[in-house]
Amino acid sequence: MSSKKEIVGIIVGGGPAPGINGVISSATIEAINEGRQVVGIVGGFKRLFDGDATCAMPLTIADVSRLHTEGGSILRTSRDYPDKAREKFKVLMATLKKIGIRHLVTIGGEGTLFMANWIEKEGRGSISVAHVPKTIDNDIPLPGGVSTFGYQTARHVGTFIVSNIMEDAKTTGRWYIITTMGRHAGHLALGIGKAAGATITLIPEEFKAGRMPLRSIGDVIAGSVIKRLSMGRDHGVVILAEGLTDLLDQEELLKYESCQLDETGRLRLSEILLGRILKIFVGQTLESLGIKMTIVDKNVGYELRAAHPIPFDIDYTRSLGYGAVRFLLRGGTGAVIVVEEGHMRPIPFVEMMDYSTGRVRVRTVDIQSINYEVARKYMIRLEKEDFEGKALAHLAKTVGLKPEEFRERFAHIL
Repeated sequence: MSSKKEIVGIIVGGGPAPGINGVISSATIEAINEGRQVVGIVGGFKRLFDGDATCAMPLTIADVSRLHTEGGSILRTSRDYPDKAREKFKVLMATLKKIGIRHLVTIGGEGTLFMANWIEKEGRGSISVAHVPKTIDNDIPLPGGVSTFGYQTARHVGTFIVSNIMEDAKTTGRWYIITTMGRHAGHLALGIGKAAGATITLIPEEFKAGRMPLRSIGDVIAGSVIKRLSMGRDHGVVILAEGLTDLLDQEELLKYESCQLDETGRLRLSEILLGRILKIFVGQTLESLGIKMTIVDKNVGYELRAAHPIPFDIDYTRSLGYGAVRFLLRGGTGAVIVVEEGHMRPIPFVEMMDYSTGRVRVRTVDIQSINYEVARKYMIRLEKEDFEGKALAHLAKTVGLKPEEFRERFAHIL
């Protein structure tokens, strides 16, 4: 592209998240108002790796002025990286140079942040890079507990969905097991479960690291069903974070799911339907105790990612896009853009990286926090006091067991 004006490029990577268009819109408007030309890279990094400079789409204020309220991404997005990314990285850099990009705004999660850091290091002096953190998983370690954009909308929409399902469970007298996104952390599952008032929410952070049998999770759910029955309630909703799958014994999972192994010999976790597996396990457990219960499994994830953003994320992303361009045009580079306490704060890429692994650090749920403590207090699940005295006798009677038999069967979940 030939132009005397400096070119600001915008690219989106990873999965969709509500608010992407808000960043694109405000970044474009600010750059043009400052006398720059703007191009959007359509389709993520894949076409850059392929050397396809036609992926650059000129953006004008007219193109983006009302974009900030819409879900999805006008530039689309992609997780596709070439098999030999390191070898093809020179092609990517050459393509950026051919397009004429001087400043680059990357929008994405930890994978895109990794790419932004790589581009910034290789292109230092010729291209400046600012990254806007995006993920509904909320697992990028931003300061002060600041959420990544998209999370608040995903939690909002997820809460609405789960609230409706809870009413269905009550009306029909059944249980639902709902799995939400969150491969590395349980923020979204906990946020939805707490806001909707789900019966129980299970996240990987509350379990010890390492492989564990399916019953470690299944019996927690079965215990919740039994406790609800002892209270005269025949329905409930369980929220699971998909990252729980990483903790389970893989050989046991293969008994329930036929899954392929990846190139490293590990299970492709994305193919494992955790809710369905636990539905079968819990159903069998309850049936062995003489309880017939309808259990329905459901995944809630894709419904959240391209939703129209709520006002929080509309406001938030307009500030982030504006802040990214202001940072770049003032000579900044190599930083994640965060809005903290009303001020734009650039955080150097080096502070976001875990150089022992070469990847971006992950923010997990702090189970010692008040946020988790309150969520945990309002769950209906077997507690230490349920294995003592009258409480134990009542629970045991609900399933036709002797108190000592009930304790032997379920006390391990404590």
